[in-house]
Amino acid sequence: MHPTQRLYKYLFLSLVTALISCNSNSNKVDFSSQIKPILNNKCITCHGGVKKSGEFSLLFKEDAFAVTASGKPSIIPGDANGSEFIKRLKTDDPELRMPYEKPPLTTVEIELLTQWVEQGAEWGQHWAYTLPEKVTVPAMTEQAGIIDFETAPFLQNDIDRFILTKLAADTLSPNPPAEPHVLLRRLALDLTGLPPSNTLFSSFVSGKTTYEEAVDTLLAQSAFGEKWASWWLDLARYADTKGYEKDKGRHIWRYRDWVIKAFNNDMPFDQFTTEQLAGDLLPEPVDQLIATAFHRNTMNNDEGGTEDEEFRVASVLDRVNTTFSVWQSTTMECVQCHSHTYDPFKQEEYYKAMAFFNNTRDEDTPDDSPTLRFYTDAQEQQKEEIITWVRTHGTQEEARNYADFLSFLEPKYLAHNATDFINGELADTKYLALWDDGSCVLKNVDTQGASAMYLYYRGFMEGTTITIRKNNANGAILSRFKVGNTKRNIVAKIPFEPLQEMVDLYFEADNNAIAPQVSTSHITWLAFLKDIPGKNSPGYEKINTLFLNLLNTRTPTVPIMIENKANMARTTQVFERGNWLMLTDTVAPGTPQILNNFDDSWPKNRLGLSKWLVSKENPLTARTMVNRVWHQIFGRGIVASLEDMGTQSDPPSHPALLDYLALKFMHEHHWGMKALIKEMVMSGTYRQSSIATPELYQKDPNNELYARGPRVRLTAEQIRDQALAISGLLSKKMYGPGVMPPQPDGVWQSVYSNESWVESKGEDAYRRAIYTYLKRTSPYPSFITFDAGSREVCTIRRTVTNTPLQALVTLNDPVYLEAAYALAQSVQHHDITIGISKAYEKATLSKLDEEELRVLNELYEQAYHEFSDASNQDTVFMGLDQKVTPKLAALTVVANAIMNLDEFLTKA
Repeated sequence: MHPTQRLYKYLFLSLVTALISCNSNSNKVDFSSQIKPILNNKCITCHGGVKKSGEFSLLFKEDAFAVTASGKPSIIPGDANGSEFIKRLKTDDPELRMPYEKPPLTTVEIELLTQWVEQGAEWGQHWAYTLPEKVTVPAMTEQAGIIDFETAPFLQNDIDRFILTKLAADTLSPNPPAEPHVLLRRLALDLTGLPPSNTLFSSFVSGKTTYEEAVDTLLAQSAFGEKWASWWLDLARYADTKGYEKDKGRHIWRYRDWVIKAFNNDMPFDQFTTEQLAGDLLPEPVDQLIATAFHRNTMNNDEGGTEDEEFRVASVLDRVNTTFSVWQSTTMECVQCHSHTYDPFKQEEYYKAMAFFNNTRDEDTPDDSPTLRFYTDAQEQQKEEIITWVRTHGTQEEARNYADFLSFLEPKYLAHNATDFINGELADTKYLALWDDGSCVLKNVDTQGASAMYLYYRGFMEGTTITIRKNNANGAILSRFKVGNTKRNIVAKIPFEPLQEMVDLYFEADNNAIAPQVSTSHITWLAFLKDIPGKNSPGYEKINTLFLNLLNTRTPTVPIMIENKANMARTTQVFERGNWLMLTDTVAPGTPQILNNFDDSWPKNRLGLSKWLVSKENPLTARTMVNRVWHQIFGRGIVASLEDMGTQSDPPSHPALLDYLALKFMHEHHWGMKALIKEMVMSGTYRQSSIATPELYQKDPNNELYARGPRVRLTAEQIRDQALAISGLLSKKMYGPGVMPPQPDGVWQSVYSNESWVESKGEDAYRRAIYTYLKRTSPYPSFITFDAGSREVCTIRRTVTNTPLQALVTLNDPVYLEAAYALAQSVQHHDITIGISKAYEKATLSKLDEEELRVLNELYEQAYHEFSDASNQDTVFMGLDQKVTPKLAALTVVANAIMNLDEFLTKA
């Protein structure tokens, strides 16, 4: 053993003897850690959320102690001998013994259950559903004063004290610190997703820049937001297309840009949560509206013949499931059809949670409405002129309504809700289409007492008269107007009889000049706004014209969430067995009883839900985020099952540390993500060398005890970005629509549109991976190969695989070949040995040893011989127009090989 390592180990053992033992010697059986796992694994299948054999359930406390089909409780607290629950576990009669027709419980399990009942059958809660309490950081005795902390650098902050305590219990010592060049590369990849700059690297390795200064420098870079946004977009199921069969494009990239900016600006996580879940419900929202696109990333089904309400409901259910997955580590999707099999969530609670999301305006429409419109500066001035007029001549509320309608065209009534068609149809199940002598009804419309209706439609021929009557064919005429051939969709202002009541609108169409079953027009939506005030004031007609012109302006958009007005509010009902067509009891918005209370002062909408989620009384949100960030940094979570902190989850490897960080995240860091990340990377635990001895690896193969630093394969995005960065090709351009770097021909097969993969040119071909266009049914091939997802649903954790296809990508993909060529160009003027060494150092930030240099030199010589062969002189190299020298071609082969080394593809 090296003398330094021997000294380090001696100092560590001194620290171990100085730690205070916090272990308890209590013999009391703990329900959460000892009893609940047995019940979940052996009993609840027949006596839980799905089944309740013998009217006995062990899922909820009230059910466990209730009277069963036998007429008496199965569990009698304090009386194990009198409890049928215990008797059935011990009997030898196969017809009576439990579990029925399954292997019996072990003697240890039966003894634990017996002891638990005898001790009073105290129910208790699962650890994750209890609020974190103040955690005492493992302390040192006075004897620790003899320790030289300058010589024992593992203890850098409080995180290390928790880790050290667990290591001591397992008689393990931590690794020495990683070498500076290794540590900085690890740090830069974790914080920015890119290698460090040459300036920072040389400054840190030479000792001019301290470790903390390097951390702060990297946290301040704009690349930080791009790296961490990529992680969040998996959770948000962000993609550039809608999914399902047609999978058409969706202009939602502004949401991606909002996330990047939020991370770079270190937006507190509670605000980050509220703006995404309920930004539209905040006062005077602007960018907060873009943030709500988090829940507009749900898929839309544009296929003809589908039922829009079915897929609207599917989106709402996805929002419930995603919200509880992302913020609560809870598998809420299990509760859609029945109460949770293992966790204390009842089916009715699922639909109470659904009620928060069920009142939004989106309805699975092809145009993704509602969408936020982005005007030019000149159009924005016209918009402000209209709003100022309304505010001057009317009320603040009227001005707000007109501002909203100009911003996102809500509230409106979608024509796909029309019913009772005669000589007409819902064309493509989406558009109100009447033939000659056709009619239909649009029910429950509030016209706001308006004297005009705004109609969004397209007319196909001249000579059509449309009449709108009150309630039915015999009702009073409310409006009658001509429809011509409009060539495209337009918004028209139609005179309308003012009404002060909810009404059914009965549509009639007449055009005797057309053949039967020919659609006169397609109506998409109609809207009613109280008339613009100031009718008798000069300039009134100009304002009306400006308003209609802006409505007909085609603008860039982004899908957003907008809440229904009170007169359009939906009711929410429980679905029998999860079937959206089988509606039962009506429920109001609410949260699971097992978690924190919903404050009466909070609104019963998505804004209130967001406050409930980030309440410091919520036991799960902070734990969830700490665990997910820890996983990003260390390669595994403190709770390994990132998706689930329920009773079936893995127990936390360091429960006190998890609670300590969760409390600090809320109360000291004030939900600051950068502060949380900094605390983790500043720890001695993070700074350790990742080298594992065979003995250590055998004892702790998954590094659960953190006796070594993190070593994990880089993500798909990081591998590509790193290749472009070290070759000098990476563009620093940020934001904007998705780009299309090279990919193989024929990957896209867009059968319903002319959409195609058009390879980006110039610097757009070399932008960071987060900006790559993501088509859900055909994701970027190299990303999929390296375990990125299609983002059809929320992805909490990517599966990490190792397959031959991955090597084929990095050896043959044009992106990596071009990067290798650029890297080779940067070193081609050096002596071969020096050039290869410099290429290796650029790629890995490490020095080549003699054996590695020998192998790469041999590869160069072999390639150089091949490219120097006269028979290969006319061979096109990598599809390049210009000729390349045998030296440059051979160096490219070597550079490509370097980019396939474990040292390049792994964060060590």
